Amino acid sequence: MAQVDVKQKVLAANIEAAAELRSGFVVARTLVVNLISAPGSGKTTFLERTVRELKGRLRLGGLEGDIATERDAERLRRHGIPARQILTGGACHLDARQVRHALAEEGGALSNLDILFIENVGNLICPTSYDLGEDFKVVLLSVAEGDDKPFKYPGIFSKAAVAVLTKMDLLPHVDFDLAAVREQIRTLNPGGRILETSAKTGAGMDGWYVLLEAELAKKRRG
Repeated sequence: MAQVDVKQKVLAANIEAAAELRSGFVVARTLVVNLISAPGSGKTTFLERTVRELKGRLRLGGLEGDIATERDAERLRRHGIPARQILTGGACHLDARQVRHALAEEGGALSNLDILFIENVGNLICPTSYDLGEDFKVVLLSVAEGDDKPFKYPGIFSKAAVAVLTKMDLLPHVDFDLAAVREQIRTLNPGGRILETSAKTGAGMDGWYVLLEAELAKKRRG
């Protein structure tokens, strides 16, 4: 019972912090996207391509969650946008209090953005339960990971507004039933969007950019 009480208190504190963050993002009119995937899906590469294509017309920033190292934030900073690493020290997810603290420490560098990307720790289970004040969650699945993931990890695939299939350029070289994956995702989340992309070749990425700009415009209309 004690463990249940502790978990409920942690989640309650997270809900409070997430609500505070969301209110601030509404005032700033910043679109916030929480990206979740297993390790190796290509999240950071996907973000790098996104930044290269959109930074000329939108103000972008990133928060990078990882257990150790600053590598992912450094990769985004090399593309000319502000990015901060959040090191969890072993925890398998980010929480809203960590995001709030990172934004406060960063000061003005991550304020007045059009879009803030939050790249969560590589994990398909733990991040699902934690609201970070985002506008929507995105789950990424690479074709190299296998086609059984949506039904094995239904929580995130049912909650994510967008499912991005990555590394589509590898499809001819791997055993991946694309039709079966589409069907699994639609079963879990009938109203969700499915995008098929390759950050390496750029295939399918335009649909992602259009989606981001449409969601930003919607948020600014209120």
